[in-house]
Amino acid sequence: MTTLTCISPITGEPFATRETHSVAEVEALLDKARAAQAAWAKRSLADRRDIVRTAISALKVMNDDVVVELAHMMGRPVRYGGEIGGVKERADYMASIAEKTLADDVIADDKAFKRYIAREPLGVVFVVAPWNYPYLTAVNSIVPALIAGNAVMLKHATQTLLAGERFAMAFKEAGLPDGLFTNLFLSHDDTSALIAAGSFDFINFTGSVNGGRTMEKAAAGTFTPLGLELGGKDPGYVRADADLDKAVDTLIDGAMFNSGQCCCGIERIYVHESLFDAFVEKAKSLVEGYVLGDPLDQSTTIGPMANLRFANVVREQIAEALEKGAKALIDPKLFPADTGETAYLAPQILVDVDHSMKVMREESFGPVVGIMKVSSDEEAIDLMNDSDFGLTASLWTKDVKAAEEIGRQIETGTVFMNRCDYLDPALCWTGCKETGRGATLSSLGYLSLTRPKSYHLKKA
Repeated sequence: MTTLTCISPITGEPFATRETHSVAEVEALLDKARAAQAAWAKRSLADRRDIVRTAISALKVMNDDVVVELAHMMGRPVRYGGEIGGVKERADYMASIAEKTLADDVIADDKAFKRYIAREPLGVVFVVAPWNYPYLTAVNSIVPALIAGNAVMLKHATQTLLAGERFAMAFKEAGLPDGLFTNLFLSHDDTSALIAAGSFDFINFTGSVNGGRTMEKAAAGTFTPLGLELGGKDPGYVRADADLDKAVDTLIDGAMFNSGQCCCGIERIYVHESLFDAFVEKAKSLVEGYVLGDPLDQSTTIGPMANLRFANVVREQIAEALEKGAKALIDPKLFPADTGETAYLAPQILVDVDHSMKVMREESFGPVVGIMKVSSDEEAIDLMNDSDFGLTASLWTKDVKAAEEIGRQIETGTVFMNRCDYLDPALCWTGCKETGRGATLSSLGYLSLTRPKSYHLKKA
């Protein structure tokens, strides 16, 4: 048995501890889950959908406490109100499309034959969720998995130990039958062992590239399907015809919100040369107005990063870029909470950057962004594609046709025009290259969590 400890970035001290489940305990819970799932799949879609919706409502009632827990666990300022708005939006949408998406696809029903394709639940879905948006990322799979008739086992990140318990409380209050949702505390080794044993029928993992590789290695030979969202280095491109003020406000917020710890946060910006100087000046002014401090304080606009080691990665990237000739626009002295020795990290904008620097190539996942000048769409496209990742790309222009043409040339999962750092539940959430594979949300999210079954019925 191992003790998992969440170290609060506010104080650097332990905030929550939990003992891990043993493999034997999980195996017993799996037996219970499989028995519960068989009965759950036989219940009407309407029943399943109603219980899940009730659970989300129960989670909303807890939100005031959840917001404070999030501040303690991963540093997000309480002023932003947590994640429940997005959680409800995604849950409501997935519930609203369930009947249509999961309906039989009838090919023929005549005197001679009835032929159709049905969707069946996979069984037990294992969700491994990250700390940066512990509710929003988990709900993407939990809600459609349960509505489709599966059982769910959730393993949350150590940094957000309490999030899984909140989900469990909400589902219990909603009357979800025992065994259908299980919150697990697991070590990495035991997680790998359970996956290697073929314990689960589907695995959805959101986390690092190395974490995804570990998942794939563990699952090798088991034929267990995996959905993987692993990382990003999402670009923004500001064309000459862009609305400058809106581009600055939105892209810089996309780079800095949640201390830069967003799956689809903006990590590099390319600006047409005609707007570059003005863009940089406005961006600098905007960031200089941030308040770095205690996330429990309503005046704080940017909190600490979730862990000291995450902050140190960004510090190292900034230092390497400066050594190679980059220029830092933000004076760290404006943010005295950043002593260089804690998770509190001053936001930073870098110019005179290029793709030889780690800050423009490797995932930063922190409050730093590099801005480069470009002279054409072609140059911007080449730079946006010069990445190992492909989650989202944000294009700023008044020309929809141009955005579509550029979008077709970008290696990415989502193309935004005049917005960024957002997830539309009606569109699939997906990526390419080292960002991973698979899709959540939209109708495709249900297809990932069910399997097709063909019926060829001869009547005479």
